[in-house]
Amino acid sequence: MREKVAFGPDKLGPALEQLREHEAVNGSVIVSTCNRTELYCDVKQGARNKLIDWLAQFHQVSREDLMPSLYVHEEQAAIKHLMRVSCGLDSLVLGEPQILGQVKQAFSDSRDHQAVDSSIDKLFQK
Repeated sequence: MREKVAFGPDKLGPALEQLREHEAVNGSVIVSTCNRTELYCDVKQGARNKLIDWLAQFHQVSREDLMPSLYVHEEQAAIKHLMRVSCGLDSLVLGEPQILGQVKQAFSDSRDHQAVDSSIDKLFQK
């Protein structure tokens, strides 16, 4: 499933533009590497399912196939997860130094596509 939901360079821009226009999404960053695809989104209350539906539709996979591979963190748990990812604590190789650069690049890509709101900006600036 990891390969099916990866955002290569050709898909990243269109995905960020769709998320920017999505009714349920205020801001977003997509971190897509060889080992992970993660969406960090500021969504409206109760919009989790709409975001999952968008991900399945964008990659043309069924929601049923996607769900077993999906995990969702909200609020403080999402912040903690991002910090662990950025530090390489959730990497296959503990402390992997490349992931911080990949997270920074993902944030930069989102800013370039005007997909960042103030909450996402504050989170990724820390």
